[in-house]
Amino acid sequence: MTAITGRTDRQKAAAHTVAKILLETRAVNFRPEEPYKFTSGIASPVYIDCRKLISFPRARRKITELARIEIEESVGHENIDAIAGGETAGIPYAAWISDALMLPMQYVRKKPKGFGRMAQIEGDLNEGQRVVLVEDLASDGGSKLLFIQALRDAGATCDHCFVVFFYGAFPGALESLAKANISMHYLCTWWDVLEAAEQLKYFSAPAIAGVRAFLNDPFKWSVAHGGKGAE
Repeated sequence: MTAITGRTDRQKAAAHTVAKILLETRAVNFRPEEPYKFTSGIASPVYIDCRKLISFPRARRKITELARIEIEESVGHENIDAIAGGETAGIPYAAWISDALMLPMQYVRKKPKGFGRMAQIEGDLNEGQRVVLVEDLASDGGSKLLFIQALRDAGATCDHCFVVFFYGAFPGALESLAKANISMHYLCTWWDVLEAAEQLKYFSAPAIAGVRAFLNDPFKWSVAHGGKGAE
């Protein structure tokens, strides 16, 4: 997959800022010589932990402000009734963003709890409420479909998802969401992190080259390094 195109100057500037924050907080790991293995079985030379940002107040405040602007510009404040976070990593981001937008918040469990109300959505959700799902990151978008379906089943209208970080590497990720009438909004991708890491010399030239090879063909890279390929 090629680098993300079609972004505005504002979105490009936001992407560069977030990429620098992720590098500065050491939320980014490049390890092509010893690949990570995802639960999907795919081998990857890169790993990102957006949950680490909860420990960096200034960084999370900046990202929250950029998220607020992106959501207002791409979705429109008057088109949103509430913000919902996906369990668990999406919950703090949903809390910060809903506060910045002055909107109600819910969170979505991965599955209904096995007692009491058997609720999967926590918070006050009204029939027809227009909800934006918030998560920390998205790779292929699969988990977002599960959360959004839970919101829809509970009576919400959920056609938008926001993530801080979108891999921007796996083919068809945005298309699969679009088929379910979901628009994905995000601040930063691996291509942005790669560019910032190269400019700021955060990693060695071989590490940068290994990551670029992965981004250009993630499934081929995965198979070549003992991981799963495309299904």
